[in-house]
Amino acid sequence: MSDPGPIYRPTEEGIEESVLRWLSGIPILPDALQWTPWNPDSGEGGAKLDEETGREKSEVVYWKILRKQLVQINEEVTEENVGKLLSVLRRQMSHDGLMAGNKAVHRLLLEGQDFEASHNNGTTKRVYARLIDFTDPANNRFDAVSQMRVVRGHSVRPDITLLVNGLPVVQMELKSQAQDNDYADAISDLQTYEEQVPRFFYPTLLNVAADTREFRYGGVGASEKFYFPWSKAPEQFRVEGNPMKQATYALLNPATLLDILQGYVFYERKEGGNSKIVPRHMQYYATREILGRIQEGAGDPENAKKRGLIWHTQGSGKSYTMLFAAKQLLERQPIPNPQVFILVDTDKLARQMADNLAAIGFERYEVCRKIAHLQEVIEKGKSQLVLTTMHAFEDVDPGVQSNPNVVVMADEAHRFMEKELGSRLRAALPDAWNFGFTGTPVHEGHSETARNTFREYCPDGEDPLHHYSIREGQKDGVIVPVHFKLRHEAEWSVDEAAMDKAFEEKFAGRPKDEKLRIIRESLTQSELGELASRIDTYAELVAEHYATKVEPNGWKGMVVAPSRKSAAMYGERLQELRGDPDDVRVLYTSDDEDPDLITQFSTDADERSAITRDFDDEKQPKLLVVYGMLLTGFDAPNLKTMYLDRRLTDHTLLQAIARTNRPAEGKTNGEIVDFQGTFANLDDALHYDSDVVEHAAQSEEKLFEKFEKQLDAVFSLFEGIEKTNTQEAMQEALARVSKHPERREFKQGYKRLQDLYESVSPDKRLVEPEVQEPYGWLSGIWVAFSRTEGREEDPEENVREKTLGIVEEHVDVGKVKEDFPIYKIGEEHLDSIENQEPAAKASSIAATTKAHLRPKIGENPRYERLSERVEEVLSQWQSGHIGDPEAVDALEELEREAMEVDEEAEEKGFSGAEYAAFAYLHDECDLAEGEAQSVAEVLCEALGEEVDTSYSGWWTNTDARRKIKVKIYQTLSGAETPGDLDLRTAGSELRDYLIASYVDDPHR
Repeated sequence: MSDPGPIYRPTEEGIEESVLRWLSGIPILPDALQWTPWNPDSGEGGAKLDEETGREKSEVVYWKILRKQLVQINEEVTEENVGKLLSVLRRQMSHDGLMAGNKAVHRLLLEGQDFEASHNNGTTKRVYARLIDFTDPANNRFDAVSQMRVVRGHSVRPDITLLVNGLPVVQMELKSQAQDNDYADAISDLQTYEEQVPRFFYPTLLNVAADTREFRYGGVGASEKFYFPWSKAPEQFRVEGNPMKQATYALLNPATLLDILQGYVFYERKEGGNSKIVPRHMQYYATREILGRIQEGAGDPENAKKRGLIWHTQGSGKSYTMLFAAKQLLERQPIPNPQVFILVDTDKLARQMADNLAAIGFERYEVCRKIAHLQEVIEKGKSQLVLTTMHAFEDVDPGVQSNPNVVVMADEAHRFMEKELGSRLRAALPDAWNFGFTGTPVHEGHSETARNTFREYCPDGEDPLHHYSIREGQKDGVIVPVHFKLRHEAEWSVDEAAMDKAFEEKFAGRPKDEKLRIIRESLTQSELGELASRIDTYAELVAEHYATKVEPNGWKGMVVAPSRKSAAMYGERLQELRGDPDDVRVLYTSDDEDPDLITQFSTDADERSAITRDFDDEKQPKLLVVYGMLLTGFDAPNLKTMYLDRRLTDHTLLQAIARTNRPAEGKTNGEIVDFQGTFANLDDALHYDSDVVEHAAQSEEKLFEKFEKQLDAVFSLFEGIEKTNTQEAMQEALARVSKHPERREFKQGYKRLQDLYESVSPDKRLVEPEVQEPYGWLSGIWVAFSRTEGREEDPEENVREKTLGIVEEHVDVGKVKEDFPIYKIGEEHLDSIENQEPAAKASSIAATTKAHLRPKIGENPRYERLSERVEEVLSQWQSGHIGDPEAVDALEELEREAMEVDEEAEEKGFSGAEYAAFAYLHDECDLAEGEAQSVAEVLCEALGEEVDTSYSGWWTNTDARRKIKVKIYQTLSGAETPGDLDLRTAGSELRDYLIASYVDDPHR
């Protein structure tokens, strides 16, 4: 399927219309599995559906829709007893806290609800009811609603809400890059909604944040770094040139969403709060490939292919792919009562995964660490997940498999070709399905005896069952690129007096440099690595590099030594250089027979686990020294730099590189400092295809080239402007980036530039005038821009550590604050910008007015209407439909209107709640001004007297909300209201404004 690209207006409303159109016409799906769009030409689609169904804005579920669907999909739920079921469901959907509520309601959506149903003869019967029909998805109702507003103390209104049977399962926030917003702004909005009205997100499976170029999704409660693209799609959903449309088709089609909702969600318990885990696209599609192969083979046993390779780059979440697959196998049973094995290659990884299974509450699993226990479990054949290590199969008896339906998933699958472990496994489980998972497949040699992951797991020479490459991982942001720096030719002294006597006699006449060359060529890697003078030199390089390049931004480092002795020597020297022994920890195994040098750093398994946990947190240590540990299966996003003093090749080198590629906020890349020369010729070290070699690691020079290119791109935005720090030059520069596309390019471009600067620094090239001066000037513009556009009082406090030095050297922050003061709306603000360029003037008015109105939206209809009008003018201006002078006039008028609204409230002596009630009664209900003021005062007085507002969350209390609504009915009934006033609608809307403004009233 091809597509010419996005066909929508470059506004948020235009994107919204396009997405709703795509949702209602997803390819190959029948009509019953299409979303019904609710998006009228004017107004809110949610308001239209509210009108049809009678939903009050405080409700997060369309109960009338759910009522009808419960009767339709459940035989024993009738019109007579469904009311009782709904009462039970309302109670079940009341929880405290976002994640607790989401987890409880998710279970409710999966398992349904039972209740006591009464019959006409007076008897009762316990009846079970499903809320969603997963067996036949076409039995459900699917609605895509624009602007569904929920008011519960705060007013929130996602751009699109996807409803299944009246339950909100997806929340979408859409931004237009033509209006200076992108998906990061959308994520921020969604997080605010979750915080303000968590109840709205209890039934939600996932959130979507998108703009005209990017599509990201994340589980409820996810931080920005856990919002990922859905960049792959089955053939029928592919759309060339429009990734946003493709992701909408592939992820948000009802069949896929219900599939994920039913079988691909975990809740993880961890320190700092629980988190929700939903699959990434590579995890989802790989799991489906495994299930598909098993189903196909079960249907045709004679021709069954019982193997498959999942080749996913390190850092892409292979562990969760295995857990998703295990969950599907045990719950959906494509083969009857399967016994599922997950095999890992070390005891440490087994402990980690066992902890993970406990944390996510995985049902039906057993951990086998001993051979006898493993053999017993195999002999019993119980249908469950069995977690063990590959080495546990070394002495398991052949032919003990009792369950005919065994599925084995082997992590780091290449290890099964070592020490005949694969043969042992096949002998113990001869009829098993075998799936290998690896980020670093081995294809060393092509003989029958050579290790070869592809030959082991790819029957008939087929391709991997599913492949997710390093390049794809970097593009998706699942991993960051890694850059290397060669330091293997550092000079270190030779202690001639300490040399072996025979060596000295033989080479006594040679020059010192030649002796050093002979030593390097004749000693083994371990012997060379244990030379004290060499350790001293490289330890000093590590300490200096870490202190100047890595530590200032809060990242951590790891030294990989060529032997345990050299690791201990590194540890001693680095602790001395750092001045704090707790800053540096050394990890390896040792025993009583080892010399004191090695045993001084001896740790047991529990101590090592504690050290790595602290390393992964913001605690000490800051540097780890290892020999063989932590080169696989160790995930620490704050690990930025690896000091590699051990020669590694092929999959072991890829594994080591991957320790530094985990993403974190502000981390643009991982880094390898190479003391062995491994990266001098990467083709010799990595025997993989060119795509793997190219993306595994790049020279540090490439990173500087990226910085130079980004600096040129951002600097070019200001071509023709004098590069001085005068107010006039800054005014002209700010005018240049006051609207699109320059505004967006500067916002996003400078952030990217700053991250690259932090990664490259320190570098002597950065202090050259041709780099330092333009970067310093841009930093000054950034500070001024952040004050005038982002309205930050002290934006210099938010720049990163090394950039702060540039700001302090090149920017007179005090003068910037004096030249660009932050004003509140008012005549003083309008006077201050009178002489600005029209574009900068319009941008300043818009920023100031939006900042004033933003916290008031949902609390007062007048502020709400003003905000919508500001956004409308901005949209017309940014899209070029009106010019700069017209935008200034329109926005200035709106700022004055906002001033008048504030002045009226002050003149009348209104509290926030009184003014909200007055504005609604006068503007929406057509009450005369005096009558509206009188009723507003009565209502707010009653609110204070009759409702207990002394505790947090009172505004969500059902009884409190009922009391307020009853009082509104009573008061309006006694007032001189228009005859056509709809008391039901007015009561609900007025109550919501009243509560929202009361909650946030600073004077209360």
